[in-house]
Amino acid sequence: MRTFLERICGGVGGLSLFAIMWLTFFDVGGRKFLSQSITGSLELTEMLMVVVIFSTLPLVSLNEEHVVFGSLDSVWSEGFKKIQRVLVQLACGGCLLWVGALMWGVGTETAEAGEVSAQLAIPRYPFIDLMGIFSFLAGSIHIALAFTPAPANSAHG
Repeated sequence: MRTFLERICGGVGGLSLFAIMWLTFFDVGGRKFLSQSITGSLELTEMLMVVVIFSTLPLVSLNEEHVVFGSLDSVWSEGFKKIQRVLVQLACGGCLLWVGALMWGVGTETAEAGEVSAQLAIPRYPFIDLMGIFSFLAGSIHIALAFTPAPANSAHG
């Protein structure tokens, strides 16, 4: 399952980042050498950034690479840190599941309203739905991690 998630999420995020790189390259080159930028390049970059951020969120969750503050770790007992890890994983999971459901609802409303981007008239709902799907996936990962032991080299217990 880990390999599947790494390939899918990493592939989607990597391809989107690659597309942003080439879009920026040609947009800047066009402005510099042809005095013509790519129409809608900012819009496309914004949409692709949504894909980069949300498609890699499940990988960050899977590898427990979120920002961690360990300033009190030396004070807490190992038992407390285990309980803390479970509670944090459950809280993160619950919040991300809620965000996923919320985004799915907003995506549905956006599709029904027929909302599109300003310059290129690209439908917005697929991007909002992707936000929901990847948030839901990340939330599910956190819930699963709450019931698995922390990695030995983990900063969280």
